[in-house]
Order: sequence, then C-alpha cells, then structure tokens
Amino acid sequence: MSKNCIIGRQPILDRNEHLYGYELLFRSTDVNEADIQDAGRATANVIVNTLASFGIVELLGGRKGFINVDFDMLMDEVLELLPQEHVIIELLESIEPSPLLIERCLALKNAGFILALDDHEYSPNFTELYAIIDIVKIDLLQTPLETLPDIIEQLRPYPCKLLAEKVESVEQFVACHTLGFDYFQGYYFARPDIIKKKKMDEDATTLLKLMRLLAEDARIEIIEQAFRSSPSLTYKLLMLVNSVAFGQRHKIQGVAHAIAMTGRVQIKRWIQLALFAADGDDAFDHPLVDMAATRAGLMEQLVFIHPTLQFDGESADRAFMTGILSLMESIYDVAIEDIIANLNLNEEVAAALTNYAGPYGTLLRVMEHLEDLDTSSAAAKLTSIGINPNRLAEIQLRAFNWRQQA
Repeated sequence: MSKNCIIGRQPILDRNEHLYGYELLFRSTDVNEADIQDAGRATANVIVNTLASFGIVELLGGRKGFINVDFDMLMDEVLELLPQEHVIIELLESIEPSPLLIERCLALKNAGFILALDDHEYSPNFTELYAIIDIVKIDLLQTPLETLPDIIEQLRPYPCKLLAEKVESVEQFVACHTLGFDYFQGYYFARPDIIKKKKMDEDATTLLKLMRLLAEDARIEIIEQAFRSSPSLTYKLLMLVNSVAFGQRHKIQGVAHAIAMTGRVQIKRWIQLALFAADGDDAFDHPLVDMAATRAGLMEQLVFIHPTLQFDGESADRAFMTGILSLMESIYDVAIEDIIANLNLNEEVAAALTNYAGPYGTLLRVMEHLEDLDTSSAAAKLTSIGINPNRLAEIQLRAFNWRQQA
C-alpha cells in the first residue's frame, strides 16, 4: 500500500441539506491530479487505503461512501470486500453498456450494493442499465440548468434517484431542488452568501462569551451561570455531546456533568461547534458542523507534527479555534474583526483569520486546498513549513474521529 496519498471526502446532502454521505476520492501527494490517468489504479488505492489504513466505518462516520470504479475494477472481486451497507459503487462515465456489464451490475445489486452512474448524460443505450441503477449523477458544470427538465423527463420512467454534482451556489441548489433532485454534492453550503447569513443571536453571543470564559479558565459555577440564561443553548450543547462522544454508554445530564466527563479542553471544542449546530435529532447531519469539526480537527493534528508549533502547549487549541472560526462567515452576518475583539483572540490566530498570516494562516490554507482536492498546493504548503505531506494519511483518521475520542 502506498502511503503517498490521502482520501478526499466530498459531502453529499439530501433534500433537507442533511449529510447523506461522501464521495471518496484518491489524491496523490506526489503528483498533480491531472497526472493521474489510471482511474482503476486510483480506485484500487481508495479501496486498499480505506480497508487497510483508514477503516471504512471511521472514515465515513456511519454514512454512505461513493467510490468510483472503471470497468476493470467493477469486474474485480476485490470490490466485494467492501461493506455493502456503507459503500455505493459509482460507475465512471467511461464505462460502455454491454451484456457483461448488466450481468455484473445485477450480481452486485443482488449482493446488496447500491449502484450509481457518474457524470452521466442520458442515452437510450443505457435503457437496460437504468432499470438497475439506483442513483444517476449529473455534473452541473457540463450540463446547463435549462437542459435539466428534458433530462429528468427522459429518466422519469426509471426508479433511479438524481444527484446534482458540482453544486457551487445556493441558486444552483434551489434550482435543482425545485426540479426534484434527491441529492446534492459540493461545498455550496459553506460559500458565504448574503441570503443565507443570519444575525448573531443571543445564543451565539453567549457561546462567544463561554469560549472566552473557558480560555480564561473560569470556574465551573461561572460557566454554568452563563448557560442558565439560555435553556435552548444548553440543549444544543448537550445534544452535540450526547450525539457522538458517548453514544449509549453515558448520557450527559447537565453542563457541570459534561465538563466533568469530557474535560475543559473537549467541552471547549463542543461549545465552538455549537456555533454551527442546528436543532435536530443528529447535530452532525448539519454539513457545516461536520465540515467545521473536520477542518478544526485536522488543523489540530497538524500542529502535533509542526516543526515549531508542536513545542507550544497552546498551539493545538489555537489551531482548532482557527479552523472553527474560519467558517463563521458562512452562517453569521458579522465581521470577523468583531468576533476577534469579542474573544480577545491570540494575535497569531487573529492574523490567520483576517489575512491567512502566520503559522495558523498557513495551516488554514492547507485545509482549503484539501477541501478543494488541490493536493498539489496543499503538499507544497506543508513542505514549505517542514511537514512531510506523506504523513497526511496517518493523521486524517484521527482528525475525522476526534469526536469519538472524548
């Protein structure tokens, strides 16, 4: 198994904008994406790394994982090593319909796998396959919005669901949602947009106050008092903690209990994530919560192998907070300078958030490159500060899983 790679996770949402799963994408830390010509080899790396290095359940957090396959990989028995309950097999657009293809797809369906067509354009040649396929992915960069109604009409007789891929804006999401698409792929939900932003409400203001109290090592009684002013905020925090950290083993009953069970460092992380959490049964169905948790967790893990930051006991907390706060503009109509002032943030964290300056700014740039699957730029940034990009794979799993490690 090559360690010179990472697994990209691009979120896929349902019609309620809840997380349904991720597309898993292989990217090498040695070469640019454009240099990877062998789709089968890339998928083999995804499968090998997922099973042997990452662990499918840990990598996906219990959600679905879309994995690209070409014809050769589709026919390979290694595919059947993947757990059907977690994996969706995505047939690349290079695959041509044939009796052998139909036979293999039927066998995989009978084995319990969900099948999808990647970057698909309607063709009568796929008629027999449409009756088998569960999901058809349509690339919005290649397919003009005005042509979608005709495509939907052509696919309507078949049982397949539709997934809009490369959704880059809220407007595209609304258009596809109105047309009846079932799933949506991309980071559009994290793009700053005036329509989506909301005013900083009382709960959010209290959360910022709590973050400052924890940074100042305030007594638990003072922290509890701040929570008592907002029952809804207390509920939101406990929902977050109970949803992942302890499962059915321990149910956190109150703020003091949460701090005692998780510790101040961990409760500080939950409070930061609560800025993004919407009310609901599963806080991590909210894509921004998941994205903030992953970005902050990976920045924290990079600190532990950073040539200079690893020797500063405060650096992990600062990196984590930088990752969380960097997404604030996606939901709140508030200037980052105001947040910095309210929190009395460390100067290096403030510099990272305002203009990507300093060591935390560099790590933040790395996060954005990774989210865009621009591995070449991410690797160059890491190399420039003395971090071996080949170590990304070993720290990704810890970053994805910090919520379970309370």
